[in-house]
Amino acid sequence: MSAPGAAPITARRLYLCTPDRPDLASFIEACILGGVDVVQLRDKSLTARAVVDRARVAKRVCGDHGVPFIVNDRPDLALDAGADGVHLGQDDASSSLARRILGAGAIVGLSTHAPHELEASRREPVDYISAGPVAPTPTKPGRPGTGVAYVTAAVADAGRPVFVTGGVTPETVPGLAAAGARHFVVVRFLTEAPDPRRAASSLRAAIDEQLSGRR
Repeated sequence: MSAPGAAPITARRLYLCTPDRPDLASFIEACILGGVDVVQLRDKSLTARAVVDRARVAKRVCGDHGVPFIVNDRPDLALDAGADGVHLGQDDASSSLARRILGAGAIVGLSTHAPHELEASRREPVDYISAGPVAPTPTKPGRPGTGVAYVTAAVADAGRPVFVTGGVTPETVPGLAAAGARHFVVVRFLTEAPDPRRAASSLRAAIDEQLSGRR
C-alpha cells in the first residue's frame, strides 16, 4: 500500500503526527516541503466517517509527494481511506488483526512506553515502534515521560526502526540522537508553528546534522 517508489520506513526520519485542522492539505504539504517524510492523522475527536473523509484529503497530498500516510488506531478506517498503514496504541486492535486487514505490504506501527511493552513488541508483526513520550506532553495527557534511557533501550532491543516521541525540537534533537534516536515524531513544534514549512526545515536540518556520520 506504500506510495510507488517510496523509500521504506527504515529510511524515514521525520514523522508528523497531526490532528485535523481546516487547512489540513496545505499544512501537510508545507511540512513535507520542509522535510517531513511520514504523516499520521491522529484526531480522537472525529467520528469514524470524518476520519475517513479527512484521511483521504491527507492521503492525496502525501501520495503526490511519495510520503507514507498513516491513520491512527483504526486499521478498518485506514483501509477505507486508502492509507499506507496504521499506527496502534497498546489498547487498540492487535497488530496481527491490522496486518490481516491491511495486508503484508502495509505499514503497521506500535506505541511502546515501558520495557515490558518493548519486549512484547518483538513478537508483533509491526514495521516500526514508537518510544516515549520522553518528556510529558499535552498530546498524551496523564502519561509520564519515559526519559532518554528508554530510547536507548528501545533502539538497542527493538530490532526495527524506533521513532522517538515527546518534545522533539531542534534543541532536543542532539540529546535524543546521542541516546540513539535515528527517527523522530513531531507534533506541537509543527502544529503550533506560524510557518510550518520553515519550522519543519529547521527541525529536519537539526536531525540531518546530528545523524550525519552516525550509524
